[in-house]
Amino acid sequence: MNGLLVTKKKTMRFRTNLLLSIAALLFFVLAGSAQQLYVGANYHPHDDKNMEKIKSDIQLMKDAGFTCVRLGHLAWDSYEPSEGKFDFEWFDQVMDMMDEAGIKVILDIAIRPAPIWLHQKFPSIDVVDENGDVHYPNHRYMEDVGDPNYQKYALRYTDVLTKHYANHPALLAFGIDNESGDGKISYSETVRKRFIDWLKIRYSTIDNLNKAWAGQRWSRRLNQWEEIGFPVATHLTDVPEKMLDFRRFISDEINGILFKVLDVVNTNAPNALTNTNAWYYSPSKYFDYSEIAYSGKMTRHGCGFYPGNSLVTNWGVMNALFGISRIRFESTKPFWCSEFTTMTAVPNSIRKSAYATLMYGNQMVCGWTWQSMWAGEEQYLEGMIDWDGIPNRKYNEYKQIATEFKKIENYFPYKLKADVGLAYSFPSQIASNTFPVSHDNQIQACWGMFYWRNMDCKMLEISQSKLNYKLLFVPGVTVMDSISAQKIRDYVNGGGTVIMTENSAMVDTTGQVFRTTLPGMLSDVFGIRVASFEETESMNEISRKGYKGKRLEFSYKGKAIDTESSRFDIIQPKSAKVIGTLTSLDKDYPIMTINNYGKGRAIYVGLPANGNVLGGIVDDLIKELGIKKGPDVPSGVMARQIDDRHFLYLNVSGEPKEIKMNGKSKSILFDKEYTGNFTIAPYEPEFIEIN
Repeated sequence: MNGLLVTKKKTMRFRTNLLLSIAALLFFVLAGSAQQLYVGANYHPHDDKNMEKIKSDIQLMKDAGFTCVRLGHLAWDSYEPSEGKFDFEWFDQVMDMMDEAGIKVILDIAIRPAPIWLHQKFPSIDVVDENGDVHYPNHRYMEDVGDPNYQKYALRYTDVLTKHYANHPALLAFGIDNESGDGKISYSETVRKRFIDWLKIRYSTIDNLNKAWAGQRWSRRLNQWEEIGFPVATHLTDVPEKMLDFRRFISDEINGILFKVLDVVNTNAPNALTNTNAWYYSPSKYFDYSEIAYSGKMTRHGCGFYPGNSLVTNWGVMNALFGISRIRFESTKPFWCSEFTTMTAVPNSIRKSAYATLMYGNQMVCGWTWQSMWAGEEQYLEGMIDWDGIPNRKYNEYKQIATEFKKIENYFPYKLKADVGLAYSFPSQIASNTFPVSHDNQIQACWGMFYWRNMDCKMLEISQSKLNYKLLFVPGVTVMDSISAQKIRDYVNGGGTVIMTENSAMVDTTGQVFRTTLPGMLSDVFGIRVASFEETESMNEISRKGYKGKRLEFSYKGKAIDTESSRFDIIQPKSAKVIGTLTSLDKDYPIMTINNYGKGRAIYVGLPANGNVLGGIVDDLIKELGIKKGPDVPSGVMARQIDDRHFLYLNVSGEPKEIKMNGKSKSILFDKEYTGNFTIAPYEPEFIEIN
């Protein structure tokens, strides 16, 4: 009898475990692939832990149709108020109430900022500036994330938090840090020692390091590792080789802690999604996020979407959309805007931005912030709820977004169909900082051409990409390594078309200018020699047309276009054919060339990427290469074909816009029937199903 009971208990336990496994698998499948659009808010219940107010807030969220919240960011010591003393009881109630309301939670693992008690315990994690002054952690992001003591406690906190909430039914995803890349670089003695250790691994010997750092220049030879100091530039172009390595080191340390946190999450909560509010391109600590992007470990890339307050202008929206592209890279997974503007945004501008993000694969609009905060540096940053807890107009706008998104969510998130790739390079961004136009700005100029054409494109890191594109841009990729050069060579040889712009393949991986013919390692592919560059303002002293400053005239296929550039390359064609010239200086200068190489073509442009200069050749290539065009719409309308029968439109102008349409169609968004053309009101969206 006892044996029978034991057998029954084992069977019941097996069935229970099986059901739990199936439930976990279903959660993962549904959370990972369901057609759904999330709308919600960033919420800070740790401000007062008032359960009655939290209950009231959650009811307001539910009434607005919110389906998600982001919790826990910037709040490490709300869960661990002192070393080793964790307090989850209050937050368990919050999670349970969210679950009861049907609201899913992104639970941030707030490894930054570090608590004051940790700074006190380990002063080595404090930030030290270039002058050697220690900074008290008044502001957020004031810790040295590479410090071993910091990492030990950050990972312990991650371990405890993720184990506690791994199986909570409200959990949608764990958030991995917040705005990684923001904050000051520390120049402490412990950082210097870690930098030396990093250099020893990279270069093995001091002789190798001297060669890489051009130690023979300015009598800067090093005889032992301990002589290494921080590469702090006293002039704009100081120590380029040292600076490039130092920023690589900082990048490796940031990626190192992020990967460690991801590994802990994946161990403790293997079925949970992972997300981050990325800001890797922050000017403070710009790091190489492509390593995270291509690892597959961040299952939902994300960012804060802050286009500014304007309804009538679109530059802010464009910049924020570019942010999505530069964080997502080639990921095919949905994107999450885990922060989204509230502030003093003009009525309807938040809604306009929300629809724009859908065209770039976004699945989430999570407002920052729920309530106008009561204290701290952001207490005047207005949320959806005023300081006294009363909803304002932004609450109603988010409610409208949630209501409308519910009507169309079965067709989203949109999957990009990109035939065009834009090459990104972290070392090139660092190396191009002293150029008139940075690598980042060149990429954005290329991206903008396809924004205006309502066409998909993707950012990529050449060495990690399969380069499955009909057209590849290499816009100011200053640092060229052998792997990337070979992949470009193979891509063109195999039939691809590449466009390379000024300042590309200029220096090797140490940051030193190639001693061979430019573009380095690829001059034969492009069939040219880039001899040098000229300064436009100086050369305009002898302009045939009396041009001044940076103004230039560029001619392509007999059409003259006015443009501007601080510099231009002196190009000597070898096997390449000249297809574009500068025609306003003392003579004609070859500036755009095309070379047949293998089965493909390599195009070089001796100016920074610019839509005016590149527009003509891009339109020709779209036609020649059979690149799918965007929907045919008037200027001022964003549009995407979502699938065979559905189109999303957004009028971003102040005028009504007529959309050409044959036959009958239906507005799923507004429940209207159309026959033939229809009109979209200013700043309004439309989602159409064609019959």
